[in-house]
Amino acid sequence: MKIAVITGGSSGIGLAAAALFAEKGNTVYALSRRGGTDSGNLRHLVCDVTDEAQVQRVFGEIFARHGQIDVLVNCAGFGISGAVELTESARAKKQLDVNFFGCFHCCKAALPLMRKAGHGTIINVSSMAAVLSIPFQSFYSASKSAVNALTLALANEVRPFGITVCALMPGDVKTGFTAVREKAGDAAGIYGETLARSVATMEHDEQNGMAPQQLARAIWRLSQKKHPKPLSTCGAQYRLFAVLQKLLPAAAVNRIVGSIYAK
Repeated sequence: MKIAVITGGSSGIGLAAAALFAEKGNTVYALSRRGGTDSGNLRHLVCDVTDEAQVQRVFGEIFARHGQIDVLVNCAGFGISGAVELTESARAKKQLDVNFFGCFHCCKAALPLMRKAGHGTIINVSSMAAVLSIPFQSFYSASKSAVNALTLALANEVRPFGITVCALMPGDVKTGFTAVREKAGDAAGIYGETLARSVATMEHDEQNGMAPQQLARAIWRLSQKKHPKPLSTCGAQYRLFAVLQKLLPAAAVNRIVGSIYAK
């Protein structure tokens, strides 16, 4: 029986992944700030991933119980929207603190335990926004781009220890993520209706996106691969976007994204 730790485990992709991993026979620890109800192989623990000391303590407790942590899935995250010049620095830092440093804290806590065991899998949930930076969602895009960079570098660092690291870049997913997005306003009307239309487009696409269970299955498949792609996505249209992003000039790609989200 494998021991899996999944952050952001109280809702959305994290909860769907935790439920699937438990269904597959793993002992699963779902970490979140508010916890949840235990069921079968699924156990919820309260853990704020932005608090490194708390992360180290929780991972230590799990390891003390089982003597192993086989899989880490970093799902914890949230989004902010707004124009760059109208975004408060504290809000931008919070975005990076949760999405990037939370991922870093959990990797840092899991790696010594995996290294001692000589094996382990880390799956970071990134976003297509990491490679297709979305206007008025710049700090979310930046946080996920940072997750990709961390993933690629870390994969090379820990490969000699038998540890696999990869990232999944979902497109639009229908979860509660949309409702809790923090929004910077535009009281001065500098960006007019462009900002409002952009956010409305994002939210419409998200609420008509993939089910979190589809992402959970993609995460499970990655966990079963010996040599997964370091960066991958889920869903035919998003795979097409990923290919086009590689083939087309950056300026062309950026204009296309702008025509969708900043018109």
